[in-house]
This record gives sequence, structure tokens and C-alpha cells, in this order.
Amino acid sequence: MRSTSRYATGVVGAALLLGCVSGPASSQDGTEGKRVLVFSKTAGFRHDSIPEGVAAVRQLGEQGGFTVDATENAGAFTSSNLRRYDAVVFLSTTGDVLDARQQRAFEGYIRAGGGYVGVHAAADTEYDWAFYGGLAGAYFQSHPAIQPATVHVEDHAHPATSGLERAWNRTDEWYNYRSNPRERAHVLASLDESSYTGGTMQGDHPIAWCQNYQGGRSFYTGGGHTKESFAEPAFRAHLLGGIRWAGGDAEADCRPETGYRPLFDGTPASLDAWRQAGPGSFTLSDDGTLTSSGGMGMLWYATSGFSSYSLKLDWKTAGDDNSGVFVGFPPSDDPWSAVDKGYEIQIDATDAADRTTGAVYGFKSADLKKRDRALNPPGEWNTYEIRVEGERLRVWLNGVRINDFRNTDPARSLVDGHIGIQNHGAEDQVSFRDIRIKELPAKVPQGD
Repeated sequence: MRSTSRYATGVVGAALLLGCVSGPASSQDGTEGKRVLVFSKTAGFRHDSIPEGVAAVRQLGEQGGFTVDATENAGAFTSSNLRRYDAVVFLSTTGDVLDARQQRAFEGYIRAGGGYVGVHAAADTEYDWAFYGGLAGAYFQSHPAIQPATVHVEDHAHPATSGLERAWNRTDEWYNYRSNPRERAHVLASLDESSYTGGTMQGDHPIAWCQNYQGGRSFYTGGGHTKESFAEPAFRAHLLGGIRWAGGDAEADCRPETGYRPLFDGTPASLDAWRQAGPGSFTLSDDGTLTSSGGMGMLWYATSGFSSYSLKLDWKTAGDDNSGVFVGFPPSDDPWSAVDKGYEIQIDATDAADRTTGAVYGFKSADLKKRDRALNPPGEWNTYEIRVEGERLRVWLNGVRINDFRNTDPARSLVDGHIGIQNHGAEDQVSFRDIRIKELPAKVPQGD
């Protein structure tokens, strides 16, 4: 149903198949390009910012290379029409907006791999439709007056939040929700309830999240009540990133994430536990990113080793660059000790199959088809999960498992060892951020 190609640089359209959808666009080459449907029907409170929201998404389409159709007619929700769209944006919808047949069509669209983007009052919609409640992630409960607040960005790799400051200060109408989505969705940003009045979620207040849901993709942001929101560059970038991910144009790990503690959180103080082995270094930027310089060396976590754990970290390359993540090596200020006695999960676009991104370097290639589908290009963030349990090492890239390796070399062991990130050479620039770990029970899993 959905194209796997990246958004083109220009807007490509096709003649509309359904007259109830506004904004027809003629194709430049006779093909159907990336397409997004904005749905803003209201059966309850109506936000006066909806026209500004529709206009903003249209402008984002011009920027991102996708055609935008907009409608308030629920008749657009047929299987044949929805099949034309890579994502559907519920823009401050309220109340019961779809009948049973339309709901079934939308459920089929999501299960076939479609994308959902919920904006603000999309959480105040379809309270009696359980599928929708799960897709949106949480229902609206209440809100205080419009006021400034501080948003804490929790995920710096997702395209909806990768360009935001750690503390995002903005004014909006801040929703409280009937439940906390953290256990079932991946929280991208949360509200600091001490920065405003009227928060009721007891200090854990998600405000933007994503999830893979019954075959499709779901992104929700609680922002967007005010007209001014849709003129804010940061909010527009946030919304564009959510649309890109929901439409399959960018990859991210949207599995729920709980129980991790930071090993490097972007602050200079968090680097106190790390040591540089060998030549070169890493430079810490103001946005909390470590970027490699020179080499061949390695920055390693010296405070302790680990035996059974899930390690997550975000990384990006500038181009065809070389780096890797080392695990399972003994403490040493000689980086070659990690090469000889540990294992490297590689980051490199152009080497041999057992030495490219996702490979256990020199031992086992990643599943290249899965890797290629999950990988974001240079300049965009990716997320690794490296899970070590006993002598088994598994690798997830942006939430997709791409490698499963078992150590049988008696001279090496994954059962106990340190972790590190490589600075490979003078021409290689690879950036890392948000290195975190969750220690696991010491047992060897038998299945997935």
C-alpha cells in the first residue's frame, strides 16, 4: 500500500478520487507521490486554530515533498480512498466523527501499515471506540488555562524531537490525560508540572509520544491548541517530524522504554565516568552530542562492567564514516584490547557485509534487507539497542532486530565486560547521544 521511497524534494500529486476531499493537485509525471490526509471534523468543541493547522500542514507538505488533502467529510474514510495516503492527520477532531463502517475502514488502513498523526484534541475524540483509544495512546481528561510551560524532550533521535532543545519552553493549552501512555507507547517529550499550574498527572506527564500499533504507526502531540502554535518554527518542525515518521519516511525506535538509567546524558558531569583509550577524542557540543575526532581510539565507561543488559544509544554519521560500539571487553587504556577481546557492533556504510552497520564486526553480518529498511541516512539520527544476555548478543536498529549472534570463542566472553564507543580516524565524524542502560536478570533467553 505504501511507498518505501523517501519524500521527494518537490510536491507530487495526483487527481483526487473523492470529491469530498479539498485541495486537488495534478501530477507532474503521472504517478502518485507521497500523500497526507488532514481530517478536522468536530462533533464537540471546535478549535479556532484548525484553519491555521491545515495551512501549516500544507506548507510542511511543500517543504517535505508530500501532497496534502484536507477534509471534514467522514466520507473520505473508505478503504479505497485511505489506501492513497501514507498518513492521516487527525487535527483537533472532537467527539464521534466516524460511523461504524468508516471506523472499520480506518482500522483496516492502520493494520495494512498506515500512519496516524494525532494533534491536540485528537485525544478528545471517539471515546467509545477502543481501537482509536489505543491508537491515540490516551484520552483527554481536563486542561488548565493557556500558559507557558517547560517541555522536557526525552528522545533526541526521533525526527519529531531531534531538533528541539532539551528544555522546550512554549505556551499552549496543556492537556491532562485519563491514563499515562508510557507503558504502551514511547514517550518523546513530557511536561514539567512544576513549571505551570494545573497539571494532574503526578509528575509524569507525557505530552508527545509514538508507537507501532497493530501494523501501523501512531504519533501524537498534545500541542496545537493556539493559532500561534502553527507559526512557531519549533512546533512546525515537531509536527513535520511526526508526519514523516508516521508516513514511513523516517525510522525511529518507538517501542515503550522504561527502566533505563543514563550512562551519558549530554552533560559534562556524566563524562566523569568515561575514559579515553588511545589517540583522538570526542567533542561535547552544547546540545549534548559527542562527536568523534581523530583516532584510532575509544571512549569507554570505566566505572563498571556489565554482564546482562540492554544498552541503548543514539548515533548519526555525517557521511561515509566509520565507528562502532564495543561490548564485552576487559578494562584497559589500550583500545586494541577491546578489538582483540570484545565485540564491535559496527557503524560503517560501505565495508564488507560482516563489517557494515549492524554487523558484529568480523563475525556476523546484519540481516541486510531488514537493516536497509530500518536505517536512516547520514545526517539523521539512528538508535541502537544492544542486548547482551549470557553469550548471546542481539542488535536492534530503530526498533527492528537486525542481528542475533552467539559467542563460541573461548578466548572471549560477553558474560562480563565494559562498553565503549569508537573514534576511528581523522576523516570519520560520528556523533552519539543519550547512552543509557537497563540491567537484566542473568539468564539466557531461549526465544525472541
